[in-house]
Amino acid sequence: MSRVAAIVVAAGAGKRFGQMKQFVYLKGKPVLEWTLEKFQAHEEVGSIVLVLPDEEDRKHYQMRYGKIIDVVRGGEKRQDSVWQGFRLLDQATTELVLVHDGARPLVDGRLISRIIAETRAAGAAIPVVPFEDTAKEVREGLVVRTVDRRGLFRVQTPQGFLYPVLQKALDAARRDRFYGTDEAMLVERAGLPVRAVEGDPRNIKITTPLDLKVAEALLDA
Repeated sequence: MSRVAAIVVAAGAGKRFGQMKQFVYLKGKPVLEWTLEKFQAHEEVGSIVLVLPDEEDRKHYQMRYGKIIDVVRGGEKRQDSVWQGFRLLDQATTELVLVHDGARPLVDGRLISRIIAETRAAGAAIPVVPFEDTAKEVREGLVVRTVDRRGLFRVQTPQGFLYPVLQKALDAARRDRFYGTDEAMLVERAGLPVRAVEGDPRNIKITTPLDLKVAEALLDA
């Protein structure tokens, strides 16, 4: 059995969307199920831990997706939810951990493979896409400066980490009561390298109703 585990984080309240976006229907099935299908089908992923707002639907998901080894209730913040999922993994049987947003239903199997390969090589890897718009730093409604976008990238998931790398980063953050914007930030904070990997422009996150329309169009393309 593969020693690659995926933590699929789907515990958000969906405040910007207006409802829990992970359960909204996309082309006939919930966004989350599109996501789970991608990891269930990937030959290198051996197990999945699913993090939800509650555990009521545990049997439903475990019956539909055989790689799900556990379903756990999420925490107050996303980082807490990742920790809830991570603590269920056993280092003896887990080499590498992928952390993925449940609301990114268009993740491609080839991207998952690239992240796994680069994580094995570097210890941590994240998918990025170039920042194409002009970037401005704004304070109190006024433009402070134009930021050089040549070194700026938008970060996606799945983010990949060797088990001890993610363990060290999460433990340090919990000890210091530090919250980052993503797991890679915690790894950077721990002084460990993170490899940037070519992402996929189609791998969008469903955050607003407009994103759902975009995802529908991409599936029809």
